[in-house]
Amino acid sequence: MSNRYQTVLLFGAPGSGKGTQGKILGAIPGFYHLSCGEVFRTLDMSSKLGKTFMEYSSKGLLVPDDVTIEMWHQNMHARTVLSDYKPHADLLVLDGIPRNANQAKLLEKHLNVLAIIHLVCPNKEEMIKRLRRRALKENRVDDAKEEVIRKRWQVYEKETYPVLDHYDPAIVHEVDATGSPARVLEHILEEVVPIQESHFNNPITGEKMIPEKAGAKASQPAAKPSKRPAKAGSR
Repeated sequence: MSNRYQTVLLFGAPGSGKGTQGKILGAIPGFYHLSCGEVFRTLDMSSKLGKTFMEYSSKGLLVPDDVTIEMWHQNMHARTVLSDYKPHADLLVLDGIPRNANQAKLLEKHLNVLAIIHLVCPNKEEMIKRLRRRALKENRVDDAKEEVIRKRWQVYEKETYPVLDHYDPAIVHEVDATGSPARVLEHILEEVVPIQESHFNNPITGEKMIPEKAGAKASQPAAKPSKRPAKAGSR
C-alpha cells in the first residue's frame, strides 16, 4: 500500500452537508473522518505553527496555504502516532480541505485521492435559505445574514470549486445533496464502500474483502438502473 494516506474527499458548496456526512461516515468501522475545522480547533497555540497561525488570524488575514497544509500534516501524524487513525486499516475521509487548487497540489505528496464525493446543490437559492435557517436554529445570528452567506458562496465558486479541475474526472462522483441526510448517505455509501473493500481488510474480522461485482448487482431483484442521481446543475 502507498505511504500516502488512502483518501476520499467530501466536496461541495457551503450548506451541502459535508460535515454531517463526514461525521456519520467516521462512525462506521474502517472509515476515519477529519474536518479542516477540527485541525484548527485542536492546534497548540504555544507551538511554532500555532504562533504563526495567530500571527495571521489576529490580523484577519488568511493563513498561507503551505502553513495550512503543514498544520494539517502534523495533526494527521499525531493521530497516527496515537493510533487514533490507522492508515493501514482506515479509509481517510476529509472535508474542508483542500480549499483551493494550490492546497490540492501541496497535498499530493500526502494523499492518494481515490474518490471525490461531490455533493451537488442544483438550486443555489434554496441552499442559501437552508444555511440561513440552520444558522438561526443554532443561534448564530451573524452567520444568518444573507450577505455573509452569499460571500461564502462567492469564495467557494471562485477559489474552491476549481479544485475539481485538479483531479481526474473519473474519480469524481456526484451525489444530490438536497435529499434527507439518510438518502444522501445511501448514495455516498454506494460509492465509497467498494473503494474501502478494494483497499482494506474487513475492520471487524481482519479478513480480506471482495468488492461486490457489477454482475452480482444485476442479478438481484428490482435492481436500480442508476447508482447516482441526475447530474443536473453540477458543473
